[in-house]
Amino acid sequence: MSPDLVKILSFLDEVGIEYELTPLSGESFLPGISIGNGRLLIDVAQLKHPGDVLHEAGHIAVELPEDRPKLSGNVEEHKPNAAKLEIGVILWTWAAIVYLDLDPAIVFHEEGYRGASTWYIEQFSQGNYIGLPLLKWMGLTGGPQSLEPFPHMTQWLRPAPEESLS
Repeated sequence: MSPDLVKILSFLDEVGIEYELTPLSGESFLPGISIGNGRLLIDVAQLKHPGDVLHEAGHIAVELPEDRPKLSGNVEEHKPNAAKLEIGVILWTWAAIVYLDLDPAIVFHEEGYRGASTWYIEQFSQGNYIGLPLLKWMGLTGGPQSLEPFPHMTQWLRPAPEESLS
């Protein structure tokens, strides 16, 4: 297992995103990764890019608590609002990269992000945080209880709406 994957899995443990290291059979939307009932299913032998695990964790993190257990398969394909949340997922992933002190290319690799990986790295490295209002609205960063600016996160899992108002 790569050191980057070990670091990512430790982070998932820390923030409370469940995962299981398990062989996967059949096709998955990314090599070696699937989502089942709100948990990441990771086949280390098939995993091509460890950073993809972090991005898929972001899909789980930005969902409301009651919706997380319902996530399965290709989230973008099976969840009507997934495309709207994607920029929040990407920015959540950037915050995690900074927190973990990972090379951004681990996540934003050449085979991902529809060819825009370099562009995302450039934008975020310059402080152009496209999608930041969405993460603020979700109560994940920059709320009244936070004095530290993004990429600092006040919490890693989207709270229920009433929790984010307090």
